[in-house]
Amino acid sequence: MTLREALVARAALVPSLGDPVDPDALMDLLRLLYDAGRTDLPLARLFEGHVDAVQIVHRYGNADQRARLAATVGDGAILGVWNAALPGEPLRHDEGNLSGGKSFASGAGVISHALVTAETGDGPRLILCDLDRVPPVVDRGFWHVVGMQRSETHVVRWQNAALQTGDLIGEPGDYVREPWFSGGALRFAAVQAGGIAALVDGVRDHLVAVDRADDPHQLGRLAALYAAAEAAAGAVRTAAQSWFDDETARLPLVSAARCAVYTAGDTALTLAQQAVGLQAMFVQHPLATTITDLSVYLRQPGPDAQRMRVGQAVASGVLAPSL
Repeated sequence: MTLREALVARAALVPSLGDPVDPDALMDLLRLLYDAGRTDLPLARLFEGHVDAVQIVHRYGNADQRARLAATVGDGAILGVWNAALPGEPLRHDEGNLSGGKSFASGAGVISHALVTAETGDGPRLILCDLDRVPPVVDRGFWHVVGMQRSETHVVRWQNAALQTGDLIGEPGDYVREPWFSGGALRFAAVQAGGIAALVDGVRDHLVAVDRADDPHQLGRLAALYAAAEAAAGAVRTAAQSWFDDETARLPLVSAARCAVYTAGDTALTLAQQAVGLQAMFVQHPLATTITDLSVYLRQPGPDAQRMRVGQAVASGVLAPSL
């Protein structure tokens, strides 16, 4: 199965195109993302981007755009969000044409539609690009990293690409509207938590295979790995369960989940490498890919800002420990 085919199969499992309407729906979605991360992190990265793009178009698009979205996704379209600016080459929409570029364009060459942010005379706008109709030039010389190679994260550029009126989604500034902009981080935190669970699975399988699962030191590492994975998953669950109950705490709890997953991920990576040793560094070992992919995917932007948000919420009494 190709990466695109695997993405279409995953996308078919998502029960709704819109934002989750209650805690159960949100947890169902996060579990799909968690399972994807536990199975294949690059695939999960693109799957999360598809979910993000579909929700944004459904949230801000008009009735015709929603109908076209449903038909397009029903036909097997895979969407992604390309927001990262390309230094010196900002993406602009002017008189119906799109010019400029984006960096960190995950899924370039794999996805069928990209939701991009572009500067317009009215401010930044969302544009949904059918990549068959307005294909960018893909620069594959950028993504030379130790992990997440299969996410196909490249630099893309357009030059006077002709758009249609219906390609513009929503109003200026919609992309960064809260709580959706910051709150959406809970999706990739769920994927990362799934990646941590994959480390637990991989280390356990390795130790059983080499008949070292009864070693007391390795049992201690397995216990610590389990604790890290549960801390990550628990923080995601807490944020999801509180999303609909407490508007004041919802974004601080998402930040807390990001911080918890980041810390748990670093702990789990260290433990996994200690448990398996040099064998995990051989490229053919099943854990080598998980370790390098998770190492890269954990490095989401702004970790210090997330800790500050949590600290401020604690200082003001918005967040307090409880059982």
